[in-house]
Amino acid sequence: MTVQAEAQSPPFVVAKDTSPEDLGGGISRQILGYGPDLMIVRVWFDEGAVGEVHAHPHSQVSYVESGRFEVFIDGEKRVLEASDSFYVAPHLDHGAICLKQGVLIDTFNPLRKDFLGEEA
Repeated sequence: MTVQAEAQSPPFVVAKDTSPEDLGGGISRQILGYGPDLMIVRVWFDEGAVGEVHAHPHSQVSYVESGRFEVFIDGEKRVLEASDSFYVAPHLDHGAICLKQGVLIDTFNPLRKDFLGEEA
């Protein structure tokens, strides 16, 4: 017997069958998988696109798949490139400016219900 979690993606997510969401401003997002305690998302940035400074109650780890980003976390800035990563503790201000077109792979704990159109 399989117990169904309250919010979860199918066990397999095929990227080519999952449409990205255009967020505007040169940023698109594709949800790759999630359960109540974890979410992974691919985010495309055009050069010059800005991920505005914000904060949320989720822990976040982001991996720079490609490109160059100036990342801001809690008053500190750093330029990161492909294969670099960053961690954002809950409630810390953070944001990014894309210096060279690229992709971030974001993971969140717990899942971002707001990304699913639900209340956070």
